[in-house]
Amino acid sequence: MIWNERAECMSRDEMEELQLRRLQDVVKKAFNNVPYYNQKFSAMSLSPEDIQTLEDINKLPFTTKDDLRDVYPFGMFAVPRKDIIEVHTSSGTTGKPVVSGYTREDIELWSEVMARGLTMMGVTEDDIIQNTHGYGLFTGGFGVHYGAQKIGATVIPISTGQTRRQIEIMKDFGTTVMIFTPSYGLYLSEVAQEEGLISEDTDLKAIGFGAEMWTSQMRKEIEKRFGVQAFNIYGLTEIMGPGVAIECNQQSGLHICEDHFYPEIINSQTTESLGADKTGELVLTTLSRVGMPIIRFRTKDITALRYESCDCGRNLVKMDRITGRSDDMIKVRGVAVFPSQIEKALLKIDGLQPHYQIIVTRPHLLDEIEVKVETSQELFSDEVKEMVSIKKKIESYIENEIGLRVNVNLVEPKSLPRSEGKAVRVIDQRNIH
Repeated sequence: MIWNERAECMSRDEMEELQLRRLQDVVKKAFNNVPYYNQKFSAMSLSPEDIQTLEDINKLPFTTKDDLRDVYPFGMFAVPRKDIIEVHTSSGTTGKPVVSGYTREDIELWSEVMARGLTMMGVTEDDIIQNTHGYGLFTGGFGVHYGAQKIGATVIPISTGQTRRQIEIMKDFGTTVMIFTPSYGLYLSEVAQEEGLISEDTDLKAIGFGAEMWTSQMRKEIEKRFGVQAFNIYGLTEIMGPGVAIECNQQSGLHICEDHFYPEIINSQTTESLGADKTGELVLTTLSRVGMPIIRFRTKDITALRYESCDCGRNLVKMDRITGRSDDMIKVRGVAVFPSQIEKALLKIDGLQPHYQIIVTRPHLLDEIEVKVETSQELFSDEVKEMVSIKKKIESYIENEIGLRVNVNLVEPKSLPRSEGKAVRVIDQRNIH
């Protein structure tokens, strides 16, 4: 089943004609209604009329997360604030989060693209979707929610946590579709096993997962434990939220809703545009968003675009699963974590050196974070009781900053490696390739 056959199956020529028309419209709207873009274009002596072909997108400036923070909170809105009926934010890595605003038309668009993606997974109006993604300022839970309602499916907005309750709900309510992060899904399966629940006892038919990087082995393990296919979901707050791209039943890449989000791949170092099948940084432009048009947003996610035909019948371009980042952000249990957040917490405590290292591992099913922190010579020579107290204090500060528990390891001065260039703050030991 295809949700929107007209949009998802149109020819490449038709798609590019539509994309150009919408690109010209969004550039004009951004120039006329968003001071940030007006200033940016004017500084480059660029006008909307300069966009005559899709290739002309290379004339347009990139937008970064820092640009969005600089106009916090409402500086990127292209409509009066009263027309924004919903806002979400990303995590604030330097004290200021990225704000994403939605008009009624934008919520309808979000519902539409997620309805397409859920349909790719086989979801229909007869399904019961248990949504464990978080509801709140993050976009995760809401995108799935809106798409499911668009289809007419029943949504259980249980959100994150309450793991044993999740298993009980799954069994009692006859859940047919689960939505979770890969690592939480594996944890859920362990608890289900402890509760004596096996896949044959459930009504599950599909799983949607995203918000963190994963391996093919991890997907296979999830599918083995739950006895159903698991489909990758991709999205980001700055562009819309989940629903930008989702896997179909072929599980050979994620179809991007490219009639609404124009994708590019660039070389992260040179910003040179790369062609199809080339691995690089994903750049996205919103083509139909009303409240907050975003032009050439550098996602920092590493992937490639594939334009070959798909056996599912859709002609939408496919992107590979994300296998890395071009910056120092890491996704841990679905949460974006930056070294700057760790540093911010450490700077609040006297007696610590400005040298630290973040080590991310996946020893079993869930990601774990260890933070090695150099102490001053005086503190390191102190009694054990004092060291334990400082360790707990640091862990508390970091958890308050990033929302995740970490294990802090205090190390002696000058024991962490030094670098003459950019310090290596993050060591990701998870096998995600």
